[in-house]
Amino acid sequence: MNGISVGILGTGKYVPDRRLTNQELEQMVETNDEWIVTRTGIRERRIAAPEQATSDLAYEASILALQAAGITADELDLIIVATITPDMFFPSTACLLQEKLGAKKAAAFDLSAACSGFIYGLANGTGLIATGMYRHVLVVGAECLSRITDYTDRNTAILFGDGAGAVVLGQVPEGRGFKSFKLGADGAGGDLLRICGGGSRYPSTEQSVTDRRHFIEMNGRDVFKFAVRIMGSAAEEALAEAGLEKSDIDLLIPHQANIRIIQSALERLDLPEEKAMINLDRYGNVSAGSIPIALAEAVEQNRVKEGDTLVLVGFGGGLTWGASVLVW
Repeated sequence: MNGISVGILGTGKYVPDRRLTNQELEQMVETNDEWIVTRTGIRERRIAAPEQATSDLAYEASILALQAAGITADELDLIIVATITPDMFFPSTACLLQEKLGAKKAAAFDLSAACSGFIYGLANGTGLIATGMYRHVLVVGAECLSRITDYTDRNTAILFGDGAGAVVLGQVPEGRGFKSFKLGADGAGGDLLRICGGGSRYPSTEQSVTDRRHFIEMNGRDVFKFAVRIMGSAAEEALAEAGLEKSDIDLLIPHQANIRIIQSALERLDLPEEKAMINLDRYGNVSAGSIPIALAEAVEQNRVKEGDTLVLVGFGGGLTWGASVLVW
């Protein structure tokens, strides 16, 4: 990547107070704590309060990211919100967030790439700063997945949670910042993970609600196989493009979908588990929010030091995937 060096100036995260434990899920669907932990690694997930929407979670994370970056909302040039659970079809959640923040000079748009959305957002924001078009870009991954989770479906009810993570992008010293991005998509796998009710193909009707078409549908086995393959290969491709080796990785920040998927990526990258930021036991899969929440926690816990090489990698519905190499 040429031109201006672009990196992260500040991070922030927000998760709701309400915890939904595996023990509570045992009362809702036919499952048990041991099975959930063994198969996914998840012990609890956070659930937004009834009055909270995605823009509210995004706001809390964004305030912290702005404070960490040492800039004010009116210094933002652009807001990108990656989400599959917008407050509404339109206006975009990014526009609602812009108003909440008072970021009057910022352009704003939403980005839909499911769990890969945050990395897609980083790539967009980084490119726009690198060209000299913008100075400061806020990228947020935020989700209220509890609103689209079918709590009668034992295969998906156990997986998803709510939360938001945010970063402020800007110019950083030469040698630091993002070194590569690898984004990909395979629309042929679109039916493996989707919500088909409510759009122009299957508009909202009484029948679509009765048929539960407004909840997440997932072919878990095929998504798992895809994820195991793509997480490692996307990370390797991003490293190669940055001119780095697996041994150069100081910290892996993977999408928090399933502990077995993360372990397979670690194996492929020849990394011990302590070189990965893992928090899915506490938050479950927060889709576009997973990676930025994990990144913000890694910063909070002083697991990221200046000059460290980070690899961010995720996959999601679409099918989509993305990986990036970042020198902190």
